[in-house]
Amino acid sequence: MSTIKNIGVLTSGGDAPGMNAAIRAVVRASLYHNLKVTGILRGYEGLIQGDFFPMDGKSVANIIQRGGTILKTYRCDAFRTKEGRAQAYKNLKESEIDALVVIGGDGTFRGADIFSQEFDFPIVGLPGTIDNDLMGTDFAIGYDTAINNVVNAVDKIRDTAESHDRLFIVEVMGRDSGLIALRSGIGVGAEAILIPEAKVGLPQLFHRIETGRKDKASKIIIVAEGDEGGGAYVVGEALKEKFPKYDIRISVLGHIQRGGKPTCMDRVLASRLGVAAVEGLLEGKTDVMVGQINKEIVFTPFSQTTKHIDAEKITPAWLRLVEILSM
Repeated sequence: MSTIKNIGVLTSGGDAPGMNAAIRAVVRASLYHNLKVTGILRGYEGLIQGDFFPMDGKSVANIIQRGGTILKTYRCDAFRTKEGRAQAYKNLKESEIDALVVIGGDGTFRGADIFSQEFDFPIVGLPGTIDNDLMGTDFAIGYDTAINNVVNAVDKIRDTAESHDRLFIVEVMGRDSGLIALRSGIGVGAEAILIPEAKVGLPQLFHRIETGRKDKASKIIIVAEGDEGGGAYVVGEALKEKFPKYDIRISVLGHIQRGGKPTCMDRVLASRLGVAAVEGLLEGKTDVMVGQINKEIVFTPFSQTTKHIDAEKITPAWLRLVEILSM
């Protein structure tokens, strides 16, 4: 029988649409199992500062459709130190918090992994990152919304590109992961997609443009911000020099990709994973991330979730699809 009576919940790292839906699920699942639930503001910083407050059903009313996170988020250097983690543990014990649900990405889980092992403290993580760069889940919370935000933005850019016969280079987020660029690029019918995993350099891009349809003056090139080519501006300058005939414009979408209401897919995924996290803790699971693979709930040790393995999510089949469709 579980001894857990009070679960703390926090969000950490970059915000992702659907985090509020996940918080809501954790709170409601805790209440369903007659547990107390404590909100922790600003991630690990709030853990160190003791910025806690009790949550109930009213705390999470009308938030499932909201982007961002009501618990706020923060990148905390102090949690990287033993002193910072010791203070966080002291605060948890004094507040009689027995377990944690942490929602975030690889940095969040690295911190949770160390903390859980240092203090033998039960922690389950939820994957909340638009980059989708975690092992142990097909999709992370926020990824579906992010790629749909990109598609909506690029569809509008395409209207201008066609009206003026322009070549647009659109830079999307993802750090060193090309998953946002890959799926959104396919979704908007991009003429080229540059991602770190594919190792497509400028010579290959030049060749693709030279051998592409000559009767199509407007083009869209999607570039992942972590691509080895150097990002949209570097690619843009190289293309201007190589193809002076093109009217080339650059658009960096930036944080617009993170914002807005989460899609239905992200709301449902966050809800399902939030409930599974609470029930996983009650079953004795700890130091793991809860994810969904092939529609089934799975638990993966934190140490195996970071960092994404290119071959697992960007296979040759995906790259071949890009090559075929960009002709």
